[in-house]
Amino acid sequence: MTRARTTLICPSTTPYYHCVSRCVRRAFLCGRDDRTGQCFEHRRQWIEDRMLELGRVFALDICAYAVMSNHYHVVLHINSAKADSRELHEVVERWHRLYKGSLLSQRFLRGELLGSAEHVRLSEVAEGWRTRLADISWFMRSLNESIAREANREDQCTGRFWEGRFKSQALLDERALAACMAYVDLNPIRAKIAKTPEASDHTSVKQRITAARDGIQPEELMPFAGNPRDSMPAGIPFRLQDYIELVDWSGRYLREGKRGAIASELPPILERLQIDPRHWLYLNQQFESRFKSLVGSAHAVRGACEQLGKRWAHGIRDCERFLSPPAT
Repeated sequence: MTRARTTLICPSTTPYYHCVSRCVRRAFLCGRDDRTGQCFEHRRQWIEDRMLELGRVFALDICAYAVMSNHYHVVLHINSAKADSRELHEVVERWHRLYKGSLLSQRFLRGELLGSAEHVRLSEVAEGWRTRLADISWFMRSLNESIAREANREDQCTGRFWEGRFKSQALLDERALAACMAYVDLNPIRAKIAKTPEASDHTSVKQRITAARDGIQPEELMPFAGNPRDSMPAGIPFRLQDYIELVDWSGRYLREGKRGAIASELPPILERLQIDPRHWLYLNQQFESRFKSLVGSAHAVRGACEQLGKRWAHGIRDCERFLSPPAT
């Protein structure tokens, strides 16, 4: 049974979420349609540009993304601190980048003096906008609506372009976050449309590798914070170098279709996260289909179930097998 978004996306449970949106029509989102010969490859750039633009407006950080032929993935971080710190003018200005707002907010941005009652009313409305600007559902809505309008205009048709709802998975701990980000970044390699992470167009890992060559991290993406002791650092809780090495190592195994022996020289992040390398390679191929709405160690999933009022979570046995640390 379909569950309300409030039971699937809860910032107090975890700020990290993996979202997937798929095209509902036979027509391609991107790529080339072999049936008609028509090429839609340019739409990948539409989605990437719009996604990164929204990341600059919303109080949401983009951790990873990949744009595929008939769907896209994005891993988002709800930045509640950023949302709460924004002043009234910034909230209104950011909302107006997306929507027209109200006559009252338009007057406010033009610098007109508002009466006390008008200011109170605007503040009340802006609080709703502040909440929406930290809401994943509003982010996905703003992204999908604009792409659907452009695609329908190009296809000279009307009707739905996307499936009714986007899919979301709550990433409850570091293991789930690392596995999901790598799964997203390795999509083009699994689909055999790229041979290496740095050649994977319209992915976050290509952006990160390109920026890393200049010794920087891309401004549009949530930065890596190293290996902090704080459980909620101001950044992704891994070292960038370790993550890129991990994705590269995983991509080689996926691309070459290797079975059997695993190389003895493993990326250090696997040891720190206590993930079996064979389990890791399996996760890189089955993450989306194997897990449902809650992903993490069995202990983390049980805690989230208790907080969300759920009696059980589908896939908890796989969480225990693939994402729980070994018993000591």
